[in-house]
Amino acid sequence: MSKKQEIIKRMLDMQSKFIEIEQSGKFSTEDYYDSDGESELARYKREFDELATQLVDLAHEEKGSHR
Repeated sequence: MSKKQEIIKRMLDMQSKFIEIEQSGKFSTEDYYDSDGESELARYKREFDELATQLVDLAHEEKGSHR
Protein backbone atom coordinates (compact mmCIF):
# COMPACT_ATOMS: atom_id res chain seq x y z
CA MET A 1 0.00 0.00 0.00
CA SER A 2 1.38 3.42 -0.91
CA LYS A 3 1.92 6.15 1.68
CA LYS A 4 -1.01 8.12 0.19
CA GLN A 5 -3.28 5.09 0.47
CA GLU A 6 -2.21 4.54 4.09
CA ILE A 7 -2.99 8.17 4.96
CA ILE A 8 -6.36 8.05 3.20
CA LYS A 9 -7.26 4.81 4.97
CA ARG A 10 -6.28 6.30 8.34
CA MET A 11 -8.31 9.45 7.66
CA LEU A 12 -11.38 7.43 6.66
CA ASP A 13 -11.04 5.28 9.78
CA MET A 14 -10.73 8.42 11.90
CA GLN A 15 -13.76 9.97 10.21
CA SER A 16 -15.88 6.89 10.90
CA LYS A 17 -14.79 6.83 14.54
CA PHE A 18 -15.47 10.57 14.90
CA ILE A 19 -19.00 10.20 13.52
CA GLU A 20 -19.65 7.32 15.89
CA ILE A 21 -18.40 9.28 18.92
CA GLU A 22 -20.18 12.47 17.86
CA GLN A 23 -23.49 10.65 17.52
CA SER A 24 -23.04 9.08 20.95
CA GLY A 25 -22.98 12.59 22.48
CA LYS A 26 -19.59 12.04 24.12
CA PHE A 27 -18.26 15.48 23.10
CA SER A 28 -19.61 18.78 24.36
CA THR A 29 -19.86 21.95 22.29
CA GLU A 30 -16.81 23.29 24.15
CA ASP A 31 -14.85 20.15 23.19
CA TYR A 32 -15.88 20.53 19.57
CA TYR A 33 -14.47 24.07 19.29
CA ASP A 34 -11.35 23.46 21.41
CA SER A 35 -8.64 23.16 18.76
CA ASP A 36 -5.68 24.18 20.91
CA GLY A 37 -6.39 22.17 24.06
CA GLU A 38 -5.41 18.70 25.13
CA SER A 39 -8.83 17.09 24.99
CA GLU A 40 -9.24 13.90 23.02
CA LEU A 41 -11.12 15.77 20.30
CA ALA A 42 -8.52 18.55 20.04
CA ARG A 43 -5.73 16.00 19.63
CA TYR A 44 -7.85 14.12 17.10
CA LYS A 45 -8.46 17.25 15.01
CA ARG A 46 -4.75 18.12 15.04
CA GLU A 47 -3.81 14.61 13.89
CA PHE A 48 -6.42 14.73 11.13
CA ASP A 49 -5.12 18.12 9.95
CA GLU A 50 -1.54 16.81 9.95
CA LEU A 51 -2.57 13.81 7.86
CA ALA A 52 -4.42 16.05 5.42
CA THR A 53 -1.34 18.25 5.05
CA GLN A 54 0.86 15.20 4.46
CA LEU A 55 -1.57 14.02 1.79
CA VAL A 56 -1.48 17.38 0.02
CA ASP A 57 2.33 17.43 0.19
CA LEU A 58 2.54 13.93 -1.31
CA ALA A 59 0.17 14.93 -4.11
CA HIS A 60 2.34 17.97 -4.90
CA GLU A 61 5.46 15.82 -4.93
CA GLU A 62 3.78 13.35 -7.24
CA LYS A 63 2.79 16.06 -9.70
CA GLY A 64 5.99 18.06 -9.33
CA SER A 65 4.10 21.18 -8.29
CA HIS A 66 4.74 23.53 -5.41
CA ARG A 67 2.50 24.92 -2.73
